[in-house]
Amino acid sequence: MNTVISPVAGCMRWGKWGANFSTHDYEFIINQCVENGITAFDHADIYGDYTTEADFGQAIKHKHTLRSKIKLITKCGIQMVCDNRPNHQVKSYNTSKQHIIKSVEQSLKNFHTDYLDVFLIHRPSPLLNPKEVAEAITQLKEEGKVLQFGVSNFLPQQVDALKNEVEINYNQIELSIVHLKPFIDGTLDNCLQNEIRPMAWSPLGGGILSEDEHPRFRSIFSTASELAEKYNTGMNQILIAFLLKHPTNILPVVGTTKIERLLQVKEASNIMLENEDWFKLWTASTGEDVA
Repeated sequence: MNTVISPVAGCMRWGKWGANFSTHDYEFIINQCVENGITAFDHADIYGDYTTEADFGQAIKHKHTLRSKIKLITKCGIQMVCDNRPNHQVKSYNTSKQHIIKSVEQSLKNFHTDYLDVFLIHRPSPLLNPKEVAEAITQLKEEGKVLQFGVSNFLPQQVDALKNEVEINYNQIELSIVHLKPFIDGTLDNCLQNEIRPMAWSPLGGGILSEDEHPRFRSIFSTASELAEKYNTGMNQILIAFLLKHPTNILPVVGTTKIERLLQVKEASNIMLENEDWFKLWTASTGEDVA
C-alpha cells in the first residue's frame, strides 16, 4: 500500500493564490521538504485558478529520480468560474465519471507523471452518484493512474453512501483546536469504524490566532504556552500534537510557504500529550468542562 506519511505540505498558496512562486522557488521548497523527510504534497485542480498543479509539475518535470520519493495528492469536483475556464457559468460541483477521468488525465499531464498517489473528491456534491464515482475510480486504479482514493469535506453519511461502492482511504477535513466539530459529529468515529485515515486541513486554525478571530483565543494561547513549556517545545507543535493524539492517526495538511512551519509539524509527531493535557486544550477551546 502506497500510504502517505505525515506531515503533508499544502500547496494551495504556493502559486497564483498566494506566494506566486517561480519555477526556481518551487524547486527550492520541494527540495527543502524532501531533504527534511516531508514527501507528500497536497493539491487540487482549482488551485491558482487551475494553474498551481502545472507550476509544480514544471519544477519536477526533469527530476526523474524525484518522483519515486514524493507523494502527489490532488482533488477534483469543484468547477470554478475564472478566465482559465470560460465555459463555466456558475461555481458548481461535478462528480460525474467523465469529469473525474478527464480531471485525473489533466492532473497527470500537469504533474508530468503516470500516476497520482492519492486522488480525492473535493466536495460532496448533492448530485453525487456513488456507482458512477466507483466506476471512474475502479477504471483509474486498473489503469494504474490512481493508487489510493479518498474524499474531502464529507460527512459520515456521505462517506457511508460512497464506501459501499468503492474503497475510501482518506477523508480530508477541516480540523484544529478552533474547529473541533469532527471530534463530536461522528466524522472521526466514522474514520475509525471504516479504517479511513483523516487528513486535517487548516490544522493550526488558519495560522496565528488572534483575539479578533476566536473568542477563546486568550485561553487557548495561555494553555498552549503552558504546555509548550512543559514539553519543551513550541505552541504550534503542541496544537498539532493535540490532533495527533487521536487514534485515527490524523495527517496534518499544512498550507505554508515556510519550511520552518512544516518542520514544526514534523517535530510534533514526537510529542505524546498526556491525557489530561489534551483535555486542558479541549476545555480552553470550548470554554467549559466536558459533561
